Amino acid sequence: MNLLIKLLGTAVSLGAGFAGTKLVNTIWEKTTGQKAPTGKNEDVPTSLRSALTFALISASVSAIIQVLANRGTQRAITRFAKTQDIV
Repeated sequence: MNLLIKLLGTAVSLGAGFAGTKLVNTIWEKTTGQKAPTGKNEDVPTSLRSALTFALISASVSAIIQVLANRGTQRAITRFAKTQDIV
């Protein structure tokens, strides 16, 4: 069951990462009025300043999501271990 919780934590982390990426891209487009500089839109000129700003924001959101997912997984493992001891 411990493996199942770790796999569930991985799935939650991947889902949260996908949602976080979509959220950052959407907020970027709404605030700047331009598509996010992801490197996929090579026909859209991007300044170095906007590319670095986007990279910093994306990395920050990604790190926060990773920490929260890891903490949630650890809490679930701890909670599951406690209930196994009781039973």
